[in-house]
Amino acid sequence: MAYLLIWMLLILGLALNPATQDKGDLSLIVEYEDTNGTVLHSFVDGELVSTNNVTLSFDFSNTSSDNDLVEFGIDLADGSDPISVDPMTNSSISIEFANHGIYELWAFAIDDSGLRENTSIVVRIELQVDWIESNTYEPKPLVIDPIPTNGGVAPNSILINSTVENPELIENIESGREVEFTWSLVDDVEDTCQSRNGLVHEGEFVNWETIHFNTFQVHELRISYDSGQDYINVNQTVIITYI
Repeated sequence: MAYLLIWMLLILGLALNPATQDKGDLSLIVEYEDTNGTVLHSFVDGELVSTNNVTLSFDFSNTSSDNDLVEFGIDLADGSDPISVDPMTNSSISIEFANHGIYELWAFAIDDSGLRENTSIVVRIELQVDWIESNTYEPKPLVIDPIPTNGGVAPNSILINSTVENPELIENIESGREVEFTWSLVDDVEDTCQSRNGLVHEGEFVNWETIHFNTFQVHELRISYDSGQDYINVNQTVIITYI
């Protein structure tokens, strides 16, 4: 009789313990248009004048559960608190990225039984720097920092497109002269990684396009004015890419 009583108590305890109940099924579906983007920094005469960050949206609306859903969330896996919403009022989460890098996010859904489902989403954020200087004898160095702030994998390459223009002093009158200069890509221990000499005549421009694969050090893109008397204009684009 005692054994029967113990057996009945065990059965009753299992029935009352939520952890032993069938929590039903939870199907996590996260939809998104993009998992990549490019942060844009624009400089004029060496000063940062605008920043356009990347915002990506993740839609949980097709997620379903046998029980009531109580939370949708994105865990950035960077030690910060997850970003979450109440499924009763919102089914979309937007994340803003201000820095380049490869990010592994974890999207999750939780229902009122405590059941949780997770899925990994890999996001690639690149950086483009647009740089303009006008009427200068001493172009400022453009700092290139390819080191991801999230401690993730290094970028694949640095793409550089630099144009130096020697504008006409007076239209249709040859009053200026050519300018000699040197492009240099210098690392953080002052070693010159790449360089090219340039000569630009009045009213003309010259261009340098190159690719650099050392993405483990901060670099400077420098233009040194070697000889001449005309002001020059500088128009540059640098892209830190993970492709």
